[in-house]
Amino acid sequence: MAGKGDGLVSKIIAFALSLDRRSRSGSFQWLAPPSLRKRAVDERPWEAAGLEGCVSSAVVWEARVRLALCLGAIGLVLGLTFSLEMGMLAGAGGVVAGWQALPWAVGRRAQKRTEEMERHLSEMLDVVALGLRSGLSFDRGLDLYVSHFDSLLAHSFSRAQGQWVRGLASRPDALRHVAASYASPLLERIVENIIRSLRFGSTLADNLEDAAREARRGYQVRKEEQVAKAPVKMMVPTGMLILPAMLLLVLGPVLLELAGGF
Repeated sequence: MAGKGDGLVSKIIAFALSLDRRSRSGSFQWLAPPSLRKRAVDERPWEAAGLEGCVSSAVVWEARVRLALCLGAIGLVLGLTFSLEMGMLAGAGGVVAGWQALPWAVGRRAQKRTEEMERHLSEMLDVVALGLRSGLSFDRGLDLYVSHFDSLLAHSFSRAQGQWVRGLASRPDALRHVAASYASPLLERIVENIIRSLRFGSTLADNLEDAAREARRGYQVRKEEQVAKAPVKMMVPTGMLILPAMLLLVLGPVLLELAGGF
């Protein structure tokens, strides 16, 4: 992960993982009430973030409570340096931000994993389709990709292939698990098409090539949308930081002259 925002994501998730390790060791003081710790957590965002089974539901609530208390205390202390009202407002904002920090971090990581996967999806489909055109089976074509490419998607399919080769899971279940580990409807649709083609013996190479074109086009469209949104995002720092400084630089001498005249 790159960037300050991604570094913050890693730190928040690492904090939750460290709490989980401490809770398993036995020497752990819970702050979240028992009624809250018994509530189930939606596992789908954690699975999409590649963190399935890494943190228990009780630890998720514990991490959210601790982050809320920590950021609330920091906001209160900083706000009290200005006034009591500012301290109360900053403290409440810190509590809300801390409570939402862990779901935000998990969602951000899931989004980054999906973007990384979709960047390599068309490549994977092209390689497997090329193997099928050369007379290889689907398993051999997939093995051709995972053995020659080093990407997050290649590692995911390599683990899945190892599961059905060793008999730990059926091929459809292993492929569906790969699709569920990313928040991508496109990958889910492609996996279902692969399973259907393997089951009924339809032409898989043509389907994979069509899916590769769709994945490549979809990735290009999303990047174009991100580039188009960049000027809009730049308006915020421009309006808040650059524009006031420029106005002060241009109008400052005029205001000083007017003040001197009075």
